[in-house]
Amino acid sequence: MADLPGDGRPLTVLVSSAGRRVELVRMFREVVADLTPGGRVLATDSSWYSSAFHEADEGLIVPRVSDPELVPVLLEVCRRHRVDVVVPTTDREMPVWMAERDRFAAIGTTVALSADEVVAIAADKQRTHDWLTGNGFPTVRQARPAEALDDPAAWPLPLMAKPRFGSASEGVGLVRSRAELELVAARHEAAAALSDGTRGDMVVQTVATGTEHTIDVLVDGSGLCLCAVPRRRIEVRGGEVSKAVTVRSPELIDLAHALCKALPGAYGVLNFQVFADEASGDLAVIEINPRFGGGFPLSYRAGADYPRWLLEDVRGLPTSADPDRWHDGLVMLRYDAAVFVDRADAPR
Repeated sequence: MADLPGDGRPLTVLVSSAGRRVELVRMFREVVADLTPGGRVLATDSSWYSSAFHEADEGLIVPRVSDPELVPVLLEVCRRHRVDVVVPTTDREMPVWMAERDRFAAIGTTVALSADEVVAIAADKQRTHDWLTGNGFPTVRQARPAEALDDPAAWPLPLMAKPRFGSASEGVGLVRSRAELELVAARHEAAAALSDGTRGDMVVQTVATGTEHTIDVLVDGSGLCLCAVPRRRIEVRGGEVSKAVTVRSPELIDLAHALCKALPGAYGVLNFQVFADEASGDLAVIEINPRFGGGFPLSYRAGADYPRWLLEDVRGLPTSADPDRWHDGLVMLRYDAAVFVDRADAPR
């Protein structure tokens, strides 16, 4: 066990919107038990039927993200349980943590989330594209559907269509014909007219060549990227990687470090989606996510102990981070598992 600064209390970590993130909860439980025996990992969710909820030392039901009572409830949870670190897990909850992080800091709780500008860039595919191109990073070409319709020579099919605001591949599809592109454009116009003018936006992108990779990174409180682990996607199911392999690619690792350095306030765990074309050597960054990715268990089991290194940074402990201490060529083959609980324990 490491020597603890301050009052020497065991660590308490809260994994929010726990959902199905059983492996993430287990990782933090392993690390917390090793760093500070007697420490705890809590999980919050709006549903008792969250599998990860039951893997934590204690599960706590909280209001939905859209409920104005969520923040008061979370503040009380953090105050009562003396939570040291909150680990956000979903894009939908990011605005809540962005808006309220100072209130949590005031009670001694660190929200392990990048600066507001980073979160805003990542949440908006137009801002992501503008930031990448403005900072000289390689990416795909992007336009509004109507632009592509008006200039078919400049935007040859197929194209990828994506919601400007979205996650987990929701609403993403390959556009193969002009008729399909017209449908995407109509959807964009109809949705935009019914919302605030942006939330229904769609974008189209040129199709990236090569193989998709996710690069898991950890950035400390000083803005230093402690480690970057690329993992090549082999198979995806339901928008989340199900099979992958770690790849020690200097080009991808260097790109990840450059992205972290350029982002205005990167902190904690992030991941970058990048296509790498071996034949041409071209790279294309297509997405930035300021959170743990669904496939992060592969990087963790390969030796990238981000939960430990993150908690060391929060507590002001000497870091044990090693950027090279991970296994190249480790393959992850995910499968379905289950958590079993007694229905009699469910809230009425």
